[in-house]
Amino acid sequence: MRREFLSSEQQKRGIHFDPRTKLLLILIISVFVLGGAGGDAMYFLRPALSLIPFAMLISVGRVFHAVLYITAYTVCYVAQLTLLPTLTGFTSFLVLILAGTFCRFFPGFITAYFVVTTTTVSEFMAGMERMHMPSKITIPLSVVFRFAPTVLEEAGSISDAMKMRGIRLGGKKSSKILEYRLIPMMTCSVKIGEELSAAALTRGLGAPVKRTNICEIGFHFPDVIVFILCGITVAWAIFSTLSI
Repeated sequence: MRREFLSSEQQKRGIHFDPRTKLLLILIISVFVLGGAGGDAMYFLRPALSLIPFAMLISVGRVFHAVLYITAYTVCYVAQLTLLPTLTGFTSFLVLILAGTFCRFFPGFITAYFVVTTTTVSEFMAGMERMHMPSKITIPLSVVFRFAPTVLEEAGSISDAMKMRGIRLGGKKSSKILEYRLIPMMTCSVKIGEELSAAALTRGLGAPVKRTNICEIGFHFPDVIVFILCGITVAWAIFSTLSI
């Protein structure tokens, strides 16, 4: 998974989505699934929206991740419907917290995972420029877009180095695990942030003139389908709210 994050390469196999379409999906799922917008009127649409990350993963050939996600989501959703009415006390509270949190947060997390692992920085920047976003927004976002994957890779390298030195939980040197992992991680995070900021400026992201971009993006038939589905979702939410 770390290698997938680091590469962030758009897979040519499967269905290709414009980066603006992916951002729209994150927005829609965050508002209606995570945020719970629309109230009870969206009760049946939220599970349908939660199937979008599953379809996205299938479209790029990540069948294992897609099956893992949909299985976990189905178990949690069914637990909410069947177990909660029969449980009481702390057990009911525990199931509500675990299943409810998963059903609300995980669709957005998987969508973000899909966006990060299938979108290059060049595609992301091209999409931002097409949306006429100011550089004060695009530069920090471009740095953040690469920061998390790089930090994950560094965390893996630090973990491997600690294992080679016999420092692990339960080992003889377990008391030093925080010192030997936390401090290098903090140092690497600061260094990575500085390097990524310098790389962004080197690419001309802070220049006062308009940048050129050889990355080709555009809306195609899959993007149109996503826009229609998102439009139907928003229209249903508005109509249901006004009709109450």
